Amino acid sequence: MDLAERAQETHRRLLEFFGNPGWRRPLPPLDELVSTILSQNTNDLNRDRAYNALIERFPTWEAVRTAGEQEIIDAIRPAGLANQKGSRIKAILQEIFEQRGELGLDFLKAFSTQDAREWLLQFKGVGPKTAAIVLQFALDKPAFPVDTHVYRVTGRIGLRPEKMSADKTHQHLEELMPPKTYYPAHLNIIRLGREICQARRPMCPECPLQDICDFRIANPDL
Repeated sequence: MDLAERAQETHRRLLEFFGNPGWRRPLPPLDELVSTILSQNTNDLNRDRAYNALIERFPTWEAVRTAGEQEIIDAIRPAGLANQKGSRIKAILQEIFEQRGELGLDFLKAFSTQDAREWLLQFKGVGPKTAAIVLQFALDKPAFPVDTHVYRVTGRIGLRPEKMSADKTHQHLEELMPPKTYYPAHLNIIRLGREICQARRPMCPECPLQDICDFRIANPDL
């Protein structure tokens, strides 16, 4: 089968194996942006701890924008890299306020997906993955976020070139798969990566994709 057929078969089998996935209740776009910045280079638990601490300490995003940088850093320490993330969050809130006169990203719902993506990418600390998460989960726009699990699994299966960067993989997967599949395919590939196609010890015999997976075919004894 060609690459597009393999992608569709991957999606079909994961739906059959895991079911139609659901995610947590979506956050407002600006909240999702801040949460996603906090998630960089850490796990979900630490992200949530830092996000909850931030919103408990500051009642509004305006309060975060006008707070001292050190106050923000102290609140988000559970997320790690607090100095960097705190500085970026404060700077992004300030830039949004200067451009829009208010804090919020709901206006991006009226933008095309590409225009909304480009608007988000203007900020330091917002890369393709962060933008794609906000687009897909907070703005209901078709985007395919590529985290470490998606990058690893799609590389093993053979859905992307081996040496393609994670940043370029976003566009590659969006071109490879129909937009209506982005949401469930993204979540199910992440689940596969967490539960079966793990980084150090992939459990290939339990995988529903083993007969169409380049990694499994090359390592039949795993």
